[in-house]
Amino acid sequence: MAQSGSSIYDLTVQDIDGKDVPLSQYKGKVMLIVNVASQCGYTNDAYKEMNELYAKYKDSGFEILAFPCNQFGNQEPGSNEEIKERACTRFKAEFPIFQKVDVNGSHTAPLFKLLKTEKGGFLVDAVKWNFTKFLVNRKGEVVEREGPSTSPLKMEKHIKKWLDAPAA
Repeated sequence: MAQSGSSIYDLTVQDIDGKDVPLSQYKGKVMLIVNVASQCGYTNDAYKEMNELYAKYKDSGFEILAFPCNQFGNQEPGSNEEIKERACTRFKAEFPIFQKVDVNGSHTAPLFKLLKTEKGGFLVDAVKWNFTKFLVNRKGEVVEREGPSTSPLKMEKHIKKWLDAPAA
């Protein structure tokens, strides 16, 4: 669990297959962390645009970390295996997909607690819907937060800015 003053790099999450992934392995990279859902009105366009961004910048130190979440309209039903099948087959995601998490409430994943603490939302810090996007710079700082209706491609200029910035 994230402690006050802790870094994103102190956390470990589980990938869609249940393997531990220390976020420290992304140190020095720019990360776009997104809560995703396969049956949301934003799904097709968001996955298409995230795939485009990932293909364009993954070799420049950019990562997208997708966290399925079923807290909004039950739009990410099923097991992790079913989610993986949908994300990788139907939406052709090549970026890392992690285990289904809660982003709000008493069972909020430590990562999302930290993200919301570092970059609160408009009026409330809670994640309001699927495809809320958090941009993390190479130092592990949350530098941008965009809501579901913001197209991932509209974040490209911010991604490029942070990719061009020094890590230290």
